[in-house]
Amino acid sequence: MIEIKPLSSSSAGNAYHITDGCTALLLEAGIRYKDIQRALNFQTSGLAGCLLSHEHGDHGKAAAEVMKAGIDVYASQGTLEALGLSGHRAKSIRAKHQFRIGTWSILPFDVQHDVAEPLGFLLANQAGEKLMFATDTYYIRYRFKGLTHIMVECNYSLQLLNENIAAGRVPAMMKKRLLRSHFSLENVKDFLLANDLSQVQEIWLLHLSDNNSDEAMFKREIQELTGKPVLVAER
Repeated sequence: MIEIKPLSSSSAGNAYHITDGCTALLLEAGIRYKDIQRALNFQTSGLAGCLLSHEHGDHGKAAAEVMKAGIDVYASQGTLEALGLSGHRAKSIRAKHQFRIGTWSILPFDVQHDVAEPLGFLLANQAGEKLMFATDTYYIRYRFKGLTHIMVECNYSLQLLNENIAAGRVPAMMKKRLLRSHFSLENVKDFLLANDLSQVQEIWLLHLSDNNSDEAMFKREIQELTGKPVLVAER
C-alpha cells in the first residue's frame, strides 16, 4: 500500500516521502537536509533513493547532502550537470528509459519547464499500484492507464492570477513565465479528464502558489470533477 508524506510543498522548498511498505523513496530534495532528517524522525537510512525532477533550488538544494548521507540521487544528465552533481551516488536517468529501485519500477517522462532537462515519474510497485508524480510543468503530453495515486502540481488559478494582476498585487510580467512553466488549476483539470481515473485512490495537489491559489477552492473543484479523495500537500 502506497503511503505519501509531504515534507514541504511550496516555492520555498519541495520534498516528499513515499513508500510501498517495502521500499522508501524521497521525491525532491528542495529543503535543508537537516529539515528532511527532522521530518523523517532521523530515519533517513531507510531511504533507497531520491528522485529529482529538475535543478531549481526549491527542488534540489539538498541533493549534494543527500548523496553525502549515502543515498543515491536519480536525475536527468541535464539536472545533474546543472546542480554540479557527480560521483557514484549521482545516477543519470533518461525519459522513457525504465529503471528499478527496490520494489519500484520507475519510468521517467519529459515535462515542460524552463530548465535543462526536467522529468516527471511514473512509479509502479509489485502490488500493481501506480503513482504518477509531476511538478513544475505547464503541460503533460502523456496519458496514463491504471493509476492508483496522483501527485501533481496545481500552482495557480488563471482566474486568481488575473485578479491579482488587475489589483496590482502581482506583476503582470509574472503571468508569461507562469503560463510556460507551472501547472494551472485549469490545465490540471484537463489533464485529469484525459486520463483513466477508474482505479485512483487519491489525488495530491502539490506546490500551490502563495499568492495565486486557493487551497479550499482547488480541493473542492478537483473533488467535484473527479469524484476522488483530494489532498493538498502542506506548504
